Amino acid sequence: MRLWARSLRGRVTIIATVVAALVLTPVAIAVVLVSRHLVAESTWEATGETAGRIAAQVRSGELGPGSTLPMLDPEVDLIQLVSGDGRILATSDAARSLPRLSDVRPPTGGEPVDVTDCLPTMCLYLSATRAGPAAGAPIVYAGRPTPALLADRSMEVNAAAQLAAILALTAWATWAVTGSALRPVARMRRELDDITARDVSKRVTQPPGDDEVAQLARSVNGTLARLERSGAQQRQFAADASHELRTPIAGLRTQLESARLYPDETEVPALVESALRDTDRLEAIITDLLLLARIGSDVDAARERVDLAGLVRQELATRKDRIPVRTELTEGVVVDGVQLQLARLLANLLDNAQRHAESQVTVEVSSEDGQAVLAVENDGAQIAVADRKRIFERFTRLDAARSRDAGGTGLGLAIARDVAEAHGGRIRVEDCPTGARFVLRLPEAPPE
Repeated sequence: MRLWARSLRGRVTIIATVVAALVLTPVAIAVVLVSRHLVAESTWEATGETAGRIAAQVRSGELGPGSTLPMLDPEVDLIQLVSGDGRILATSDAARSLPRLSDVRPPTGGEPVDVTDCLPTMCLYLSATRAGPAAGAPIVYAGRPTPALLADRSMEVNAAAQLAAILALTAWATWAVTGSALRPVARMRRELDDITARDVSKRVTQPPGDDEVAQLARSVNGTLARLERSGAQQRQFAADASHELRTPIAGLRTQLESARLYPDETEVPALVESALRDTDRLEAIITDLLLLARIGSDVDAARERVDLAGLVRQELATRKDRIPVRTELTEGVVVDGVQLQLARLLANLLDNAQRHAESQVTVEVSSEDGQAVLAVENDGAQIAVADRKRIFERFTRLDAARSRDAGGTGLGLAIARDVAEAHGGRIRVEDCPTGARFVLRLPEAPPE
């Protein structure tokens, strides 16, 4: 019992068996008591009917002293006609060698009296009734040996055996079913034990269906995916920082060392201006890298309803762009998300469009098949199909046709992609007759 109680499977089996015992034991006792009562009542009904019919024949003169009393019911074979002073006047063949069956004296004119009595050789269930209205009228006794079901405890023994068998079957079935239900959990535990902190790319096996175990597997895999993504972001941050920060730091160091070696030939205002540009670039890169590392970690905690048309108007109101922006906004397109991150995504798309546009930038907001669509289009150079995925990678630079991208950190579109994915959506470059068209699709929020 102690070993079983250490496991959930054992505890469930014990609890199920105890509950079954608490429910079935009173039922078994009630069944035994009711069965014994019904058998006794049925026996007395047969003996009472036989006694009444014999008494009627005695009153009519068909039977009298010295007669052989007929056996009217095959099971009620012990019948005696006894005088008022206790003498046996007539008997059935089966009761011929027996003493008086009982000393009970039924009342005159009353119903038959049902009793149990014991002779030296057997115990009986019998009924006694008067054969006439007078106080000294003969008494008819009709009985039979105690039925087998009432003579011993075989009914109780059978009920106890059946109850034990049912409880054993309940325990076995609960143990088997619980083991089958917990088998996927044991497999997940073994798989989780094999996952190390350095490699969280593995996933636990998800059982079919949508029960609690399947939901647990999905939650575990989701947690592992978030851990893997967080680890990848940290590794990417370290790699990007070590690679991309090296160039501006090296340039800044070169300028400062040159000024120290040749102070008379150094123009301080130019040096300061150049150092500030490098410092601004370092600050911009570090800010974007930190944002990339944080994206997704606070999406669920800081979600709110964001109206995309209102977000576009708010962003455009704070910008001073060199090229005018044309808008086509559908009202009431709402998503659930982090407003600051979505605003940063929009700003990055607008910055990219402004750098590459020739004369016009267009922003569209619409709803399509339950999705909110935000499109930013410019009439500059088109993006080759082969580059449409690569452009969202960090620090990607395309060919000279898009060389006006100088001055950015190279992380704007990567930030836009990560924000979209953290919000359950996607962003991609779609076909456009002239220029480039970036389209963001997010799940539309349900109406309030």
